Amino acid sequence: MGTRWSVRLVVTAPRKIADVGAGVQGALDGVVAEMSTWEAASDISRFNRAAVGAWQAMPPGFLTVLSTALRIAGESGGAFDPTVGAIVDAWGFGAAGPVASVPDTETTETLCRAGGWGRVECDTLLQRARRTGTLALDFSGIAKGFGADRVAAWLKSQGFRHFLVEVGGELVGEGVKPDGQPWWVDIEMPPGAALPPLRLALHGLSAATSGDYRRWFEADGQRFAHTIDPRSGRPAEGVASVTVLHPECMCADAYATAIAVLGAEEGLRFANRLGLAAHIISRDGGEAMNLAFTAMLD
Repeated sequence: MGTRWSVRLVVTAPRKIADVGAGVQGALDGVVAEMSTWEAASDISRFNRAAVGAWQAMPPGFLTVLSTALRIAGESGGAFDPTVGAIVDAWGFGAAGPVASVPDTETTETLCRAGGWGRVECDTLLQRARRTGTLALDFSGIAKGFGADRVAAWLKSQGFRHFLVEVGGELVGEGVKPDGQPWWVDIEMPPGAALPPLRLALHGLSAATSGDYRRWFEADGQRFAHTIDPRSGRPAEGVASVTVLHPECMCADAYATAIAVLGAEEGLRFANRLGLAAHIISRDGGEAMNLAFTAMLD
């Protein structure tokens, strides 16, 4: 996934840490094999190469992420959309690599018309999916969160009940530390933000942050961030960082992206409507959080 992972856990019986590490890495390798557009042999790459309209047998994890992504796409009015793969590539943020210049309006409009979450069908009963348009899936806004969830599930399957999982900044906290305290984590602030740090407790809870400072490039005196607004085909503007809390990290991950695209005001209304705990930092330095988020702070 182009990032790092870490796990802190309470061990109540002798265990080889190397074995735990190998198990965690194996869980994440499985996510890459299913959902990385950087891997030509991955399931998502196979899906994107398939003939339009042809059903493709897909693994359960892939379908879980796809069905969740499509649901959140509907909830957000397309602010989050897993069918942005071609647009992401056009802006140089995908597996195709950097671009020499920003795409023109005609290109982005054409790609937007070709895509759209309504042109993907997901049949979880028969374990298959298909696309009905010349679009490409991209799970960059949800796969890291799912990876953290999968690591947490693997740890539970091995008998661990108290741990903190981190995958590229996405976090899952389960149980408590040996001293009875919850897993306290600090929210990542955008570089240069003149805001006091915030600390929250993760106890059976996940946190995901979407920030426009993680990947970006400059062209013609303008700064373009990697978070794409699927509705316009252009990088989202106005929001520097969004953190969302949710029982499932993949949902927190996707909702954070959706709110970053919607903007501070509309994004906060969206979070309140769905009962999401959200914290938003605007590019102009403004900060907003709802009551659901405030309740989780130290």
